[in-house]
Amino acid sequence: MSKKDDSGKFWPYMILGFLSIGITLGFWTIKNTISLPVHESNEYMQKYQTADKDANEISEAEAKFDSKYSVELSGLEKSNFKPKHLKRKPHKYYKLNSVNDIKVTVKSKNDANLNDIKLVGLLTRPETELDDVHIKNIVNEGNGIFEIKGLKVVKPGRYILRLKISDKDAIKYVDYYGYKS
Repeated sequence: MSKKDDSGKFWPYMILGFLSIGITLGFWTIKNTISLPVHESNEYMQKYQTADKDANEISEAEAKFDSKYSVELSGLEKSNFKPKHLKRKPHKYYKLNSVNDIKVTVKSKNDANLNDIKLVGLLTRPETELDDVHIKNIVNEGNGIFEIKGLKVVKPGRYILRLKISDKDAIKYVDYYGYKS
């Protein structure tokens, strides 16, 4: 019985092994997280903090707008594009070309003045803000008809045309989904 019993001396190596695995995985997680881009939401064409803070006012202004006006989009043809692996509800997609002419018509439900209406737009991609095109100074042609002429779409893929339509006390945010092949 001169042989020593070495059966209980492996636990320090196990602790060092688990510690090194934990440090390695922690470093890998932080390295990969830092390398991914972060894009802010532009759901209401403003920072998400402001939209969250003013959510009640936004919904009241949209309800007021819906009671006074209706909005129609023309100039784009419907596309049969159906995105794969999209977990949200499917939207109607419009076919986008390299250069697009779009007409937005605001109709009054109760003979409200259509000359006070202003329209601002944003063409964005769902996954990045690098290709955002801000559309400002859209002129009211009269009777609530707005024309966006020469809207350029460079890269193929999915796009969202976000419109902010407002009068003095009512605002409407409308999203139209498009796809360029």
